[in-house]
Amino acid sequence: MVDDIDRQVVNALLRDGRASARDVAAETGVAATTVSRRMDQLVESGVIEEYTPRLDYQELGYEVTAVFQLSVDGSGLVDVTERLRDLKNMVAVYEVTGSHDIVAVGKFRDTNEMNARIKDLLTDPDVESASTSVVLNTVREHEQFPVDDTDA
Repeated sequence: MVDDIDRQVVNALLRDGRASARDVAAETGVAATTVSRRMDQLVESGVIEEYTPRLDYQELGYEVTAVFQLSVDGSGLVDVTERLRDLKNMVAVYEVTGSHDIVAVGKFRDTNEMNARIKDLLTDPDVESASTSVVLNTVREHEQFPVDDTDA
């Protein structure tokens, strides 16, 4: 169970994922040994999955972001989601309700790379139909939000 101290630790780490236990302790007013123990427990329990840098893919040459909406043969849903999950440039893959079965988001260096992925999807025997939208402007992406008591 996550308590108020855990939430304070999580929120401090959301502001600065590279913060040490000492830094988090100074920000939260909680003893450094307590913060260190709580950080370990949050990792062990799966609340904190990993510490990783947040990249700006456009700065790294990935100029095109595309959103794919796929309708899939029911028996192929697991296979398609697994294949998409394993593609290095897919940054999100969701099974969804509604008129499509899967929504996936990919980052590509250019439209040729994106078009190759679209052709792969359209020729996948488990994919019944695919719709692709190219992102024109990224307003918010990969953001996390502070947790509070109302989220418990």
